[in-house]
Amino acid sequence: MSETGSPTGKSKARKTPKTPKTPDFEIAGKKVAPGTRQIVDIPISLLSNHTPVNLTVNVVHGKRPGPVIFVSGAVHGDEIVGVEVIRRVLKSPALRGMRGTLLAVPVVNAFGFLNNTRYLPDRRDLNRCFPGHSRGSLAAQLAHLFLHEIVERSDFGIDLHSAAIHRVNLPQIRVNEDDPKIMEYAEAFGAPIILTSPLRDGSLREAARELGVPILLYEAGEGLRFDEMSIRAGVSGVLRVMRKLGMLSQRTVREPRVASFKSSNSHWLRAPAGGILRTFKLAGEFVHAGDVVAAVSDPFGQRDEEVVVREEGLIIGRTNHPIVNQGDALFHIASIKRPSEVQERMDAIETHLQSDPLLDEDEII
Repeated sequence: MSETGSPTGKSKARKTPKTPKTPDFEIAGKKVAPGTRQIVDIPISLLSNHTPVNLTVNVVHGKRPGPVIFVSGAVHGDEIVGVEVIRRVLKSPALRGMRGTLLAVPVVNAFGFLNNTRYLPDRRDLNRCFPGHSRGSLAAQLAHLFLHEIVERSDFGIDLHSAAIHRVNLPQIRVNEDDPKIMEYAEAFGAPIILTSPLRDGSLREAARELGVPILLYEAGEGLRFDEMSIRAGVSGVLRVMRKLGMLSQRTVREPRVASFKSSNSHWLRAPAGGILRTFKLAGEFVHAGDVVAAVSDPFGQRDEEVVVREEGLIIGRTNHPIVNQGDALFHIASIKRPSEVQERMDAIETHLQSDPLLDEDEII
C-alpha cells in the first residue's frame, strides 16, 4: 500500500459536506416545500347555513432555514388596515430569497370581518379570549386554534390593529415595559412612536408571552378605513423586523432613517359635556399645556365648552365623530421627552415613507 493510504497510490478526493436540506413546513396536516408558497385553510366552524369558515394562512417557506414569523390582521374584524399591510408584504419583492418561514394571516376573525364588526357572533372580543379552549365559546375556540396552529409554531409575531371605527391612531408600536429585547425589534420597525403598555388579561400578547413568543402590536389608522401612510408604515415595519431577524437581505430593506419617539405615559382628554364636537388638532401634532384642541357646542349655538390640554405631548389618537357624549374619549396624548424635536422628526418620517421606492405601488403589485 502506498503512503497515500490508497491501494492505487492515488489520493482520495475529499467530499464537500452537503448543506442540510430545509425540511418541509407542516401545518394543519399540510406540507409546504422549501422555496414555495401555499394557502392553507384551517377549519373553524360552519355558519348556520352550512357555509364553512376557515382560519386561512398563507405560508411562505424559504429555501434556506431561518426563523418562523407570523403576521396577523383583523383580530378585530373591523380593523382592516392590517389586511392591506399583509397583502402588500406578500407582494413585496423583498421576500425573494427569504430565509425561514412567514405565516401570513390577513383575517383572523373572519366572522367580524364579513359583518364589518369588531366582535364575533357571540359578541365576544377575540383579543380578550386567549388562550381560549377547544370546547369553549366560539371566540374561545378560535383563540385556541390560532394559538395552537400559528403562534406555537412561531419564533416571533407581529399583530396588526387599528383604532375602532370613528377613531384614528397615529402609527405606533406597543410593547411590554419589562422586555428590553423586544424594544430592539420595536426600534427596527420604525413607527413614529413606541408606547410601552401593560399586558391585558386574555390578550394575544399575554398568551404569546406565556409561550415564550415575543410579539409587536402595531396600531395605526381607523376601523373600516384604509389610510395610506398607516399602511406604508406597517409594510416597511414588517419587512424591517424580518430583516433584523435575519430573514431578509440587508440590501433590499432599509433601516429606519429617523428614530422612533418613545413614551411610557399617555392619557385621554375627554368631552366636558355632550354636544357637537369641533376639533382643531390632528394625530401627529404636538400640543402644549393650555392649548385648546377642540370645542363642544350645543346644537343651537348657545354654549361652547373648550377642550384644554392638561399636559404637553404628542397626539397619538383621536376621535373622528362629531357627535359626543359627556366623558367620551377625544384625544389620546403621549408624553414625549424631547418635544423640541417632534415636528422635524415627524416630517422626516412622513417624507421617508412617501419616498421609499420599496413601497411604490408599481413595485408592490
